[in-house]
Amino acid sequence: MKIAVCIKRVPDTEMRFAIAGDGKSLDQAGLKYDISDFDGYAVEVALRLTEKDGGEVAVICLGPDGVQETIRKAFSMGAARGVQLKADTVPFDGSAIAHALAAELRDGGYDLILFGRQSADAGNGTVGPMTAHLLGLPCVTAISHLELADGRGTAHRELEGSAESVEFPIPAVLTIDEGIARPRLPSLKGIMAAKKKTIDVRPAQLGEERLTVQSMALPPERAAGRIVGEGPDAVPELVRLLKTEAKVL
Repeated sequence: MKIAVCIKRVPDTEMRFAIAGDGKSLDQAGLKYDISDFDGYAVEVALRLTEKDGGEVAVICLGPDGVQETIRKAFSMGAARGVQLKADTVPFDGSAIAHALAAELRDGGYDLILFGRQSADAGNGTVGPMTAHLLGLPCVTAISHLELADGRGTAHRELEGSAESVEFPIPAVLTIDEGIARPRLPSLKGIMAAKKKTIDVRPAQLGEERLTVQSMALPPERAAGRIVGEGPDAVPELVRLLKTEAKVL
């Protein structure tokens, strides 16, 4: 089985962010990057499928040269090939990104093309379905369990208060939700092997960028909490404050 996983390099979500001077991007000073969480799940799913049925996993990442570090992390997990679609910046517009990915994937002969459900930074969840549309392939999103047999797949999706099961033919584009598989930690052997693997670098054939970020803002600081008393005697005052100040009752 030949599987492509489209991954994204995103800022480490454990870090504290600052808005850059232009008011519409992140301050890069001290910023660390990693593979997007949902994309890590997708890489793990792809690796498990090829370990079970044979084949190879290729990872594709769009962006500047810094994305090569992200590709090598996927190498250290077990991915066989990596492609950088080189672009100075990653557009916010999912359609522009999808055009670049579709151009790379179209003649790759992949049985499955995997994405994370959404990226940890933009959170739009649009690139996978848009890429599927451009390739003319079926697409199932937010998959929490996956089974393949006889040229077809069955995907389970968790919904609000329910679940559904979807059947699809292969080849297909799938987006992977959390909970399906915990990404493996890179082994020392994998890290050493990743250093020797070659990354194919090609210019990104981006589509027209029709959506752009006009401004960014951090959420306001939360007001400091306060203790209104202890025990049952504090309940009336707490209820009053929830009604008059917090306005949640």
